[in-house]
Amino acid sequence: KISGLMGDATGKKFRDYAQQYNLDILLEHANQQLAMLSQRYTLKRLDNSLSLAIIDHDMDGEIRSVASLSGGESFLTALALSLAIANMASGELKIEALCIDGGFGTLDASSLHIVMDALDRLQSQGRKVVLISHIAEMHERIPVQIQVQPLGAGARRIHIIGESHVESVILAT
Repeated sequence: KISGLMGDATGKKFRDYAQQYNLDILLEHANQQLAMLSQRYTLKRLDNSLSLAIIDHDMDGEIRSVASLSGGESFLTALALSLAIANMASGELKIEALCIDGGFGTLDASSLHIVMDALDRLQSQGRKVVLISHIAEMHERIPVQIQVQPLGAGARRIHIIGESHVESVILAT
């Protein structure tokens, strides 16, 4: 009976089952986050696998490959998964900071607004959110910024722009 549950000497069948179970829990959390970002999609695990698909509610519940998502849709989905992982942290491990580098350029104006609103909500909940982006529209909504300006020969000027002050530091490498 144990052999039937484990599958073989390596325990692959049991390991696969445990991974699918944990992925299902992750997807529950991710879908809660995704619902706040976009009502259009729900993530789904494909039967007997660790592969994901997306349910497109605007297309009458059609199940699509995640590879069919646009850049902005992929970004929103990845953000929802990242937030879900942070929410699943347990025990002594508490993830309070979220660093996001890139991907914002793939968002249209509406998606960018949705993402920025979601990140503002995270920050209001006490989470630290660090964004790395060159998108001008985002700069207007970020109250504290660290801007890096190359000076040549490996030197850079760093401007720290806060709500009440601006500081400048020059770094040479």
